[in-house]
Amino acid sequence: MNCNTTHYRANSSSVPGDPTALRAQLAEMVDPEHEGREFFYEYHSNESESVDQVLFHALGAWRVRPAFHDVLWNPAFRMAAYQLLGAGFRLFHDQLFSKPAKHGSVVAWHQDYSYWTWTTPMAHLTCWMGLDDADTENGCMYYVPDSHHWGLLEKTGLAGDMDAVRDVLTPDQVSDFDNKIPVEVKAGEAAFHHPLMMHGSYENRSDRKRRATLINVFADGVVSNREDDGTNAPGADNYPRIPKGEQMSGEYYPLLLDPDETFGGFADSIPTIKKV
Repeated sequence: MNCNTTHYRANSSSVPGDPTALRAQLAEMVDPEHEGREFFYEYHSNESESVDQVLFHALGAWRVRPAFHDVLWNPAFRMAAYQLLGAGFRLFHDQLFSKPAKHGSVVAWHQDYSYWTWTTPMAHLTCWMGLDDADTENGCMYYVPDSHHWGLLEKTGLAGDMDAVRDVLTPDQVSDFDNKIPVEVKAGEAAFHHPLMMHGSYENRSDRKRRATLINVFADGVVSNREDDGTNAPGADNYPRIPKGEQMSGEYYPLLLDPDETFGGFADSIPTIKKV
């Protein structure tokens, strides 16, 4: 996949992509005692490494609340993802991030695929959807343009030192951070990025919340590369286990778009990244 970054405007008044419904159900799930918590793959009431800041982070909301299940089949999302991947695709997992007003934590600079090497080949895509207006004041995401050409780097932590990744970069890569750009979105808008795109977000010191949901997908045909208890194992034991070498599929990795089934004879006429 050769995309750098792209954006689309979701119809914020529509269902299933209604930010109002998503926000309301997220508010329920932030309570650690909420019904259905056991279905999350990972659940962190506060993943921040700072005692003065908060970062709610959870994976698997699609299994817990209906709005987060239904948004996976939003046509605007599915069409954009298909065009950027150039192939049919499956759900990997979703994510929730919530930064409260005044003391929301950073999400340190990282590459998504550095956490996903238990799947191969790299044919992944992230959709980051704002549930609130996100800007530089309340901790919007930032990209380092062209950083998806750097290759895969080691993980340096997600919610601690914002700039820890600089220790594993070359001088030229460090200088590229001077060109970082904010990805400001309105509630209901989304940004898509490459699995090697270097990205992160700073603290929320504003009077407003900054909440987001992410949909992580991969091309149909990606297989498990999982080494149980190895360095590339998932971050928790709740992820459905697929033996190494077998296709990532089944009810926990549902097929979200089959181009032949969805588009029929029109599939070849739809522009994709592979045709550009």
